[in-house]
Amino acid sequence: MKVGDNVTVWAYKIGEDSPKPVDGKVTSGAEKTTELLQSAQANVTRSGQPGQQPPPVALITGTSSGFGMLTAITLAKQGYRVMATMRDLSRKGELANRAEETGVTERIHYAQLDVTDSESVQTAVDTVLQQYGQIDVLVNNAGFAVGGFIEEVSMEDWRRQMETNLFGLIAVTRAVLPVMRGQKRGLIVNLSSVSGLSGFPGYAPYAASKFAVEGFTESLRHEMSSFGIRVVLVEPGAYRTPIWNKGLGEIHRNEDSAYKHKLDAVLRYSKHASETAPDPQEVADLIGRIARMRAPKLRYALGKGSRVLIIAKALLPWKWLEWLIARGLQ
Repeated sequence: MKVGDNVTVWAYKIGEDSPKPVDGKVTSGAEKTTELLQSAQANVTRSGQPGQQPPPVALITGTSSGFGMLTAITLAKQGYRVMATMRDLSRKGELANRAEETGVTERIHYAQLDVTDSESVQTAVDTVLQQYGQIDVLVNNAGFAVGGFIEEVSMEDWRRQMETNLFGLIAVTRAVLPVMRGQKRGLIVNLSSVSGLSGFPGYAPYAASKFAVEGFTESLRHEMSSFGIRVVLVEPGAYRTPIWNKGLGEIHRNEDSAYKHKLDAVLRYSKHASETAPDPQEVADLIGRIARMRAPKLRYALGKGSRVLIIAKALLPWKWLEWLIARGLQ
């Protein structure tokens, strides 16, 4: 499958394809969401034209920069009403400027959402339902990269990595599932990474979080198949996004470290990759295409190094792959 003129996307298979009491009752988050959905849909029906379908709605996390920001613009251009969420709404400036430049300002609305805060997650989902009455697409994009060699990364940073990249993604997904089940339709796109296919030295926390996202998404796809909910993994290689600069800044360095020379090699490689990586719009365009597919595959890998890595890991003995990675860091 081709995206644009020069981007090859690999769709492939690996293996087989707390409640609070309200008026004396215990109302779960799912029950509250269902009530909001029913009420909002009734309002939309009353206010809409007979027989007229409302535009589709997308909820996207992590839209202040990178893939999330570009995906918000891309889906808005396709006619979606987009709820663009981010942890700090003071950082919405670049997205708002791009929306104005492309003429989609009226289709993008903003909401504060910290994926590590369950109350923030539920409030954001409730806001979408109250405003639009539906959620057709969820793009779980929020994330960051912790770097450093395993021994030198604190357990606090390990937990911080998992809280955002894994548990945050799960929390948002769980909040949206009752909505999509009630609609009997929906699409969930989870942003994984080439690091979810192979672990690289110096980025173990990030790789671990993305490997976990891969397994979670496989299970989710099985569980949602009978409810009309499509579940997809997008696995970008290196792209020019702020995660590289943030990731390099997150790498733990110690001049007396036993890993100093290896870490220096990782930093050189990462810096080179960030400077030569392709345009991240390719990823947003792919997500736009997936949103139009009736039956998307589970995995879509694209970007620098993805094709080589998939083939190498499938065909080469581990020792050969290990040697190639080590050589690349010399």
